[in-house]
Amino acid sequence: HPIELEKIFPKDRYKEIVCEIGSGMGEASSQIAFENPGSGYLAVEVHKPGIGALLIRANNLGIKNLRVINEDIYLVLRDYIPDSSFDAFHIFFPDPWPKRRQHKRRLLSSEFIETLATKLKPGGRINVATDWQPYAKEIESNFANSKSFNGGVIQRPTWRPLTKFESKGLGKEHLVTDLQYFKN
Repeated sequence: HPIELEKIFPKDRYKEIVCEIGSGMGEASSQIAFENPGSGYLAVEVHKPGIGALLIRANNLGIKNLRVINEDIYLVLRDYIPDSSFDAFHIFFPDPWPKRRQHKRRLLSSEFIETLATKLKPGGRINVATDWQPYAKEIESNFANSKSFNGGVIQRPTWRPLTKFESKGLGKEHLVTDLQYFKN
């Protein structure tokens, strides 16, 4: 059955509904939800330890505007999320699958970008961050080839918390690229 996001995040209490894909250990999700109590946050993560860490963080901070799904994002979007449901997607440090034979496993393929477009409300946005430059270029190219979005590289948003993965990347002197796209 489709998830009725408006029942979970009623419009009279929440000005927007944001989906974070791959919430990892929950640092960004919990901090953003805590700092934006007027927005509803749905975090989708496949790894149970990350879900557990996020739930502990949310509980410790007293967060009430965050819900979590422990499932594959492809299945969630295909089977449970009606079209035009989200105001935004956050995709911070998706696995870059650096080896050539792994590239097909990268999340932000052209096909997946079009799936995201169907699940976003008109004018909705996607924020992406990656510390893997070849992947950043591929993401830019895939969005550039989409008729559904406009946008590109932006300065690091002040509202995006530093995550464990970002800290590791910066420690290895990786350049972090932030991208933002708006649905046409």
